[in-house]
Amino acid sequence: MSGATDAGEREIPIDVLTSTDARLASLPCLAAESVDAYFGANRVVRDVSFQLRAGEVTAIIGPSGCGKSTLLRCLNRMHETVPGARVEGEVRFEGSDIYGRGVSAISVRRHIGMVFQRPTPFPTMSIRDNVAAGFKVMPRNERPSRVDREAFVEHALRRAGLWDEVKDRLHESAVALSGGQQQRLCIARALATSPSVLLLDEPTASLDPLSTQRVEELVYELRDQVTIIIVTHNMQQAGRISDRTAFMLAGELIEYGSTNAMFTTPSDPRTEAYITGRFG
Repeated sequence: MSGATDAGEREIPIDVLTSTDARLASLPCLAAESVDAYFGANRVVRDVSFQLRAGEVTAIIGPSGCGKSTLLRCLNRMHETVPGARVEGEVRFEGSDIYGRGVSAISVRRHIGMVFQRPTPFPTMSIRDNVAAGFKVMPRNERPSRVDREAFVEHALRRAGLWDEVKDRLHESAVALSGGQQQRLCIARALATSPSVLLLDEPTASLDPLSTQRVEELVYELRDQVTIIIVTHNMQQAGRISDRTAFMLAGELIEYGSTNAMFTTPSDPRTEAYITGRFG
């Protein structure tokens, strides 16, 4: 499977591949089927299959190097941006394969946004322009007009819980913000395109405890608006904010289910050993 298109082939937005609201209501929001991820000849994610329900928070846990972040990057076609990397299997967004022939990767990332471990504001842009940069992945005919752009920026910042802290500083450089504020700015930028799914790759790993708490509160507040997948090394965090948890080990999905059940009565002894701190 490849996300590349043939020469001269028209790229099809993922929007075109989705069907009626009634059909979508019966489908998982996002589903992986026998997904393998490679760096060259090295297979780092192995035969992973799962389904995500709309409006839930799913945590992916596991020791360092187990494939958590690579799997996350497979879910919006970021993995293929690495030279020599490839994905096999299927990832279906609202029933349509995001790696299907001619599907636009840019369109996929509009609907399935991503925020990385370290805050990545654009250093040469203002706070306002960082948020507005998210509009660039939208089709031209759907981008807010210059008149409406301010309202859209405010809406995204409000959704990220940042508006009251920056409303008088919109022209300032984004790097003038604290680390926690920068991460919420990156979340606002991802939310600007109104994605259905938000991928968070250890978003609090480099933050202080208070900033971590604010991001966790934000995830809880957003759960009714967007389906969230969060990679985390912090099992307490997974227990606090997720509805479902996936445990990965050596590139394989060992167990996936209700967070409460997994943390109290895991079905696999390897899951229990990891959760109880016997390794990892």
